[in-house]
Amino acid sequence: MALLTVDFFAETLEVGTSMMIVLPQVTAEQVGVEAAGVVTDFPVLYLLHGMSDDHTAWVRYTSVERYAAERGLAVVMPAVHRSFYANERHGHAYWDFVSDELPRIVGNFVKVTADPARTYVAGLSMGGYGALKLALNFPDRFAAAASLSGALDLRWLMERPERREEVSGRIFGGDLDATEDLMALVERGQAPPLLIGCGTEDRLYDGNVTFAERARAVDLDVTTDFRIGDHEWSLWDAQLPRVMDFVMGAGQ
Repeated sequence: MALLTVDFFAETLEVGTSMMIVLPQVTAEQVGVEAAGVVTDFPVLYLLHGMSDDHTAWVRYTSVERYAAERGLAVVMPAVHRSFYANERHGHAYWDFVSDELPRIVGNFVKVTADPARTYVAGLSMGGYGALKLALNFPDRFAAAASLSGALDLRWLMERPERREEVSGRIFGGDLDATEDLMALVERGQAPPLLIGCGTEDRLYDGNVTFAERARAVDLDVTTDFRIGDHEWSLWDAQLPRVMDFVMGAGQ
């Protein structure tokens, strides 16, 4: 595998930013790594970070590179800071960046597929929200999506005293538009297959259960992975191989 750190200029953000990319490299000589076969355009997973993390977090705290090598999967991990993957009311246009500019830039830089049947999105916490926001707004762009410990009930989170000023105020300006409320978006009944994972001890657990119930009520294809655990990397690392197998299996 190749691990790339890419520093580039984002037109939508009007500033330089960064991403990390795990890219398959077929080799018979690397000890301990079983690589998948040769392909010319790799299936790609956009893997989104949480609110207190950055583009390096998945590489630093999980075995994402090894998991991706076994599956011949490219993984793109962009930096979006504390934006909630939104066009911040008092900040930068991160929604425009991640939903439009980022895939075009990735396609120009590396050999990844442009086929929606082999394009996936997943994330944790704030990134779980971002992944489902992309999947629900653009269901035809992704073969599948997954959220781990996602902040799926955003209106609940916006009322938390410790998040009210930043999330409700700086990012969303006190309310959500039609692209931002997942609980409302899911009622449209349009989404690729979804995997919803969360630890049962996580304070976000109830919101994840509610989202899954609403998705099933409108006949969406939803798989859940609720297991003992909190908001922690040991849980997300354990769930990540299942996420990769789920999204890649959905596209076959």
